[in-house]
Amino acid sequence: MLHKNIVGRKYEIERLQEVLESKESELVVVYGRRRVGKTFLVNEFFDNQFDFKLTGVFNESSKVQLKRFSAVLEEYSGLHSDEPGSWFKAFDTLKAYLKSLDKKRKVVFIDEMPWLDTTKSDFVTALESFWNGWAAAQGNIILIACGSATSWMTNKLLGDRGGLFNRSSTRLFVRPFTLHETELYLKEKGIDWTRYDIAECYMIMGGIPFYLKQLNAKWSYTQNIDNMFFRDKAVLWDEFDHLYHSLFKQADAHIAVVEALAKKKMGLTRSEIINETKLPANGKIGIILKNLEINGFVRPYRFFGKKKQETIYQLCDFYSMFYFTYIKDNYGKDAHFWTNSLDNPSRLAWAGYTFEQLCKEHLDCIKKKLGIAGVLTETSSWFSKGEDEKGNGATKKGAQIDLLIDRRDRVINLCEIKFSLNDYTIDADYDKSLRNKIETFKRETGTRKSIQLTMITTYGINKNKYSNRVQSEVVLDDLFVPT
Repeated sequence: MLHKNIVGRKYEIERLQEVLESKESELVVVYGRRRVGKTFLVNEFFDNQFDFKLTGVFNESSKVQLKRFSAVLEEYSGLHSDEPGSWFKAFDTLKAYLKSLDKKRKVVFIDEMPWLDTTKSDFVTALESFWNGWAAAQGNIILIACGSATSWMTNKLLGDRGGLFNRSSTRLFVRPFTLHETELYLKEKGIDWTRYDIAECYMIMGGIPFYLKQLNAKWSYTQNIDNMFFRDKAVLWDEFDHLYHSLFKQADAHIAVVEALAKKKMGLTRSEIINETKLPANGKIGIILKNLEINGFVRPYRFFGKKKQETIYQLCDFYSMFYFTYIKDNYGKDAHFWTNSLDNPSRLAWAGYTFEQLCKEHLDCIKKKLGIAGVLTETSSWFSKGEDEKGNGATKKGAQIDLLIDRRDRVINLCEIKFSLNDYTIDADYDKSLRNKIETFKRETGTRKSIQLTMITTYGINKNKYSNRVQSEVVLDDLFVPT
């Protein structure tokens, strides 16, 4: 089956094809953050040919949701039915309708499912009864459960406390596009940009299809960013509030954590987050962090050599990083802000830091270029604050390493990441800094593994008397390779 309108998503298409060809009933859970293209994927794969499709309504009561269910069922069946008083009754009427269909495979698509699970609605219990008590045994039902509230999807449908635990046959976590998929998508839209511009665009909005859809092929990259974020009533000017309030019931607490992380580029520990946000030091902060992690806004990582309880949480959602850096305090001040800030030092600093996050999102590409795709690895960061040497006034310089790839073959790739307009030149000062990083890391960690210096840059490094220290290189083009 061809799916010419779907860009990328090869794995997801293969799994859905297996579901379609199965001889059994299939419960498919499709989840991922808001705007990532879940609904589009399902609609396009099945060519919008569903036997029943219901979409939950945001922030509405159970009565409104049930009324909508009744109206949709009437559209599909052509028969009038009384409005169900409960979800148990609703699923009973759906069962009766599906029984009446003489079809080999019957496809039910329930989108934005978390919005249907209102307080005391018994939606999940009724869904369990429908699936476990009837649909699973029919052998020809495909039930697709889809939702953006990823924490709800994982806890209520995929967690181990309900009747649907281990009942899903296929779990599809729809991720943002990679750089490779983003380039393919832009070409489909008639946008032919350099990979440098595509990378900068990615560093603003990530690989979120809905955001990428707003780009206009007639405009340059900078014109598009001004139009989407900085002009009056821009299409994404109020996206931030919609994004978090549609995903999290305690949106303000989640935003407080994200804002605290946006101010600390290296990230914060749990206790530091509590200190910064003044949120209660109880189990709720753990739930908030887990929600943000599951939805792809926060990345937990560790410092090299530290134990698990030393977990650092780092903001990794590109749009949120861009919002706190530029949109929150700049909106409405300059409709051409991005174009006018082209040579601003703060923008260069933003690009350098955000490129590090882009590299961390494409570790598979980096490992592929290094020839270690099949090697078991752990990634981490590391820094040393420096110290006085025995009170004699002399000091040991601090050092920071943003990305370490610790390999099972007893090699550590110490990665230096640089985003620049041209080939990067290692001068005498930077060479000295590199030597200090390597020596300090070896001394303070006591590692006996071999250290390989890896440079990750946009266009590579200039060859000079200092470049021989670099043992491997990764360039921007390598991050566009499909994995």
